[in-house]
Amino acid sequence: MKIFPLIVLFIIVPRIATGQVTLVSGPMVGHVDMREARLWVHLSGEATVWARYADSATPRRSYSTTPVRTSAQHGYVATLVCDSAEPGRTYFYTIVVDGKDVVRPYPTFFRTQPIWKWRPTPPPTRTMALGSCFYVNEEGYERSSGGYGANYHICRIIDSIHPDVMLWLGDNVYLREPDWGSRSGMLKRYSHTRALPELQPLLARTAHYATWDDHDYGPNDADRGWHLKDDARDVFRLFWPNPSCGLRGQGITTQFSMADVDVFLLDDRWWRSADKRMDQPRTMIGQEQFDWLLDALHASTATFKIIALGSQVLTDNLRKECYSRMPEERQRLLDALENSGINGVVMVSGDIHASELSRLDRPGRYPLYEFTCSSLTAGSNKDIDQQSNRYRIPGTTVGVNNAGFITVSGPAKARSLTFRVVDANGTERWSRTITEQELSMPK
Repeated sequence: MKIFPLIVLFIIVPRIATGQVTLVSGPMVGHVDMREARLWVHLSGEATVWARYADSATPRRSYSTTPVRTSAQHGYVATLVCDSAEPGRTYFYTIVVDGKDVVRPYPTFFRTQPIWKWRPTPPPTRTMALGSCFYVNEEGYERSSGGYGANYHICRIIDSIHPDVMLWLGDNVYLREPDWGSRSGMLKRYSHTRALPELQPLLARTAHYATWDDHDYGPNDADRGWHLKDDARDVFRLFWPNPSCGLRGQGITTQFSMADVDVFLLDDRWWRSADKRMDQPRTMIGQEQFDWLLDALHASTATFKIIALGSQVLTDNLRKECYSRMPEERQRLLDALENSGINGVVMVSGDIHASELSRLDRPGRYPLYEFTCSSLTAGSNKDIDQQSNRYRIPGTTVGVNNAGFITVSGPAKARSLTFRVVDANGTERWSRTITEQELSMPK
């Protein structure tokens, strides 16, 4: 008997038709834990969809998710839960629409997080990509100048680096004037952005998490007074299968873990004061979210704790919508972090259409770093070097389309974070490494 090798052919088709319904965008890997993973899909109409998945080590034994029926009310999107997974494994998956397999022209898989605590093996090395300000042009919906979005191939650059996680830091879509006044308009803008062809391979095999900023919340500079904030939150939940969404039905606050890194995603819009209101101390994250963050940080046993926010925190420049516009609450947060005794805190942010690394020196404490990553495809801030920020580390500004990366590595008790920025040509612009010891309170 002759044994022939198995040949897998990936058929390149922009959209795969299955009867009357097409797969518009996705699949996208959402939250992935040790024994569960979430897969997101967007269809062109009503259909029954599920996923079939199998461990790469035992491919003949497959599992299926619970089928979901898409509907117009939910924008024809679905989140499928792979709840038969085991830790530290790679699973290849196939999306099934109305009983027919959907074949993508690239491998579709997810990797569950491994068990590593209290074991002789060192903590795993993991890489997280970061980015914000993701603008996708659409004819008829642009500014008079047009062409604000560019360099979509940066999605392929990110994918080629094979990050374990992609963290979207806000302005992940750009709601336009025709979009933000209705829930259906928001759905259409999210749908158009998510369907970008260059984005699809990255979606299919990297775990994606997101917070938001004004452009995926409502109009420019929108705050807690935005009257369609509930609709904005509902649409965000449909398109981002985060591990949770908000605090007691408010906002989109959540957190996740990557190896020995805990990431805390804050909402900088839901509780945000109106910028011009001066009759009371202004707020960005609000008291409830403030208390949650401090409680969660104190409860964390991770080596590193990353606070993610759409708006920049450490800069003293009042450009854009940074935290300096809320000086009282900002100082309360910085004081709380300084006096808490919590090790390993780092901040990441977006918004300013440029990237930079900031450092706040704190006498008697370790320095507080903020890694700002922007812009992926929206117009870039080419004048960033001329804009003041006394906390900026010289040589870390990047004023072209770019993406950031954070890699955690090293043996137990001697871990490190490496920050780097890569531009849309795939060129590394700078890299900095910070050790666990550098982010520890003095004994």
